[in-house]
Amino acid sequence: MMKKSIKDISIMNKKVIVRCDFNVPMDENLNITDDIRIKSSIPTIEYLMDQGATIILLSHLGRPKGIPNKKYSLKPVAKRLGELLGKDVLFVDEDLIITENTKKIVGEMKPGQIALLQNIRFRKEETDNDPIFAEELASLGEIFVNDAFGTVHRAHASTTGITKYLPSVSGNLIKKEIDYMVTALDKPERPFTIILGGSKVGDKIGVIHNLIPKADNIIIGGGMVYTFLKAKGYEVGKSLLEETKVDLAIEILKEAEKADMELIFPVDILVADEFNNDSPYQCVKFSEIPKDKMGLDIGPESIKLFSDVISKSKTVIWNGPMGVFEMSNFAKGTEGIAKAMAENENALTIIGGGDSAAAAEEFGYTSKITHVSTGGGASLKLLEGKALPGIEALDDQ
Repeated sequence: MMKKSIKDISIMNKKVIVRCDFNVPMDENLNITDDIRIKSSIPTIEYLMDQGATIILLSHLGRPKGIPNKKYSLKPVAKRLGELLGKDVLFVDEDLIITENTKKIVGEMKPGQIALLQNIRFRKEETDNDPIFAEELASLGEIFVNDAFGTVHRAHASTTGITKYLPSVSGNLIKKEIDYMVTALDKPERPFTIILGGSKVGDKIGVIHNLIPKADNIIIGGGMVYTFLKAKGYEVGKSLLEETKVDLAIEILKEAEKADMELIFPVDILVADEFNNDSPYQCVKFSEIPKDKMGLDIGPESIKLFSDVISKSKTVIWNGPMGVFEMSNFAKGTEGIAKAMAENENALTIIGGGDSAAAAEEFGYTSKITHVSTGGGASLKLLEGKALPGIEALDDQ
């Protein structure tokens, strides 16, 4: 996966199109509530500014489904990006993205100037990977830079289609993401531990299959654990259960045993009467979940067990919370994992985006993690060993 980055080509005084991931959360008044993705784009943008490039930024926001919708306008992003850069960012408010006015504005831009186009998904041609639309996008610049790791698992006009018409390289963020993830997966310092959580076994099947031969430990928690407990013959009560995936879970257990790999499961569970933070809860052994209760988090002994494994590891990758961390009574398992990773200063620690990254941020451990990915879906594909179209399409070194 040796691809060219912006450091490998001459960008001096060129018009550069940059695909960013500005898909940030906003409140009902369109105020940005978390700007980490905007901040993550700044090293690439500042590098291009230093090179005298004229910078045209592309991004999506939300799911407008190919229809212009001011609720998903990137105007607040342009304002916030300008504040962070200490420099005006020209917002090209054209719902059709590429118009005669867009071409005129971009054509008149000077080296060092920055423009952000309107939400690329206001055009259905974006997600259709329409070649005509991709060529229209490409006509605005001389070089394409993909720095949107959160979208590289999608083959869209602004991630793969555009690369057919321009020299195409990665930005600093994508290079950093790939360097960390590929190093961890291909040449891990051992012991190498994977922590998988979240609600669905189905989402992680490919990851587990791919990593059983590579990892030393695979820790499994979150809602997906109950499908495995069912596969082992235990009662799971009213816990989240994917009935259709029990046979797959049985296969994985056999596969791990054959490979002499230990899958590490919780030893105790916090169970409650219902899916509610105020519901009375208790801690039970994993093998003693009552029929009328549901598991909502791992218990203190499990936190201790998992933390001990993490503390002895040299490479740790985490994807998926251990419980319903949005509810304070069932957040201790997820917080415990984040804390154990933060405290292991001798390991390469990686959080694979999504809910795990949000949880680590919420609990204040992000600064002590080696790398927090900006793309949950893309990270999962990497963990599965799958190709990422947006990276495959970039120029080889």
